[in-house]
Amino acid sequence: MKRTVVLVASLVVGLLAAVLTRVYVSMKDAEVKAQKDALNKRYGTIEVLVFAKDLPTGTVLAASDLEPRIAPKLGLRGQAILRESLGDVVGRRVLLGHQAGEVAFWSDIEGGNPSERGLSADLKPKMRAISINCSGSAAVSGMVRPNDHVDVIGTFAFPGADGRVRNGDVETRTILQNVLVLATGQTTAKTRASEGDSARGYSTVTLEVTPREAEMIAFAEQMKGRLVLTLRSRTDVTFEPELPKVDFEMIKSEIESLNMERQRRLGGR
Repeated sequence: MKRTVVLVASLVVGLLAAVLTRVYVSMKDAEVKAQKDALNKRYGTIEVLVFAKDLPTGTVLAASDLEPRIAPKLGLRGQAILRESLGDVVGRRVLLGHQAGEVAFWSDIEGGNPSERGLSADLKPKMRAISINCSGSAAVSGMVRPNDHVDVIGTFAFPGADGRVRNGDVETRTILQNVLVLATGQTTAKTRASEGDSARGYSTVTLEVTPREAEMIAFAEQMKGRLVLTLRSRTDVTFEPELPKVDFEMIKSEIESLNMERQRRLGGR
């Protein structure tokens, strides 16, 4: 009989503890909900995109790289990328590396917010936009598009002391590598997204450069020569150091070794 009483008492105490725990948790849930409601009322919330995993600089975004999350509207509205804009950022590069859980901002994405108008909105701080005369074969048969990355190559004819240009006075150099294309003609990444990828001819290409690079481009355009663009892979962020100048003597002396190197690279695919 005594054991039965003890058992019943233990069950009652256990049930009472469970009820009290449930009441406490419910009160805490209600308190947290009240705090959330107060914050929502005061600041508002939006559903933003955050990086789902660590991403290195230059990553071309896939849908799986981002995930939605509720965040305070204050301080994020107009800057953070909203969930409904996922389709606008897939296939575009991140400008800097990011860690999982960080909020994705339009300033993190190459090309910026497509809803903003004006080319200046796409420029990163301390960068400049400069247009060069470039079309047809000089722009990869006109297939260079906004948001592509290119290398800029210049071929120049240098006159001798007598003012005449001879074969030995012509040389080619890679001026800039991995340069962002802001526009082709009047087409930017924003207008291309809204108007579709219709084939348009163009005679100029606008590049994003530093002030010093802008001076070099401006000078190169005034030289007696030609600027050519080479198109890079969307995932290629490499830099080729110490590229030599190319002239007739270089071609004659190194053409065989260049072809051997090309075959070696092709064999290593």
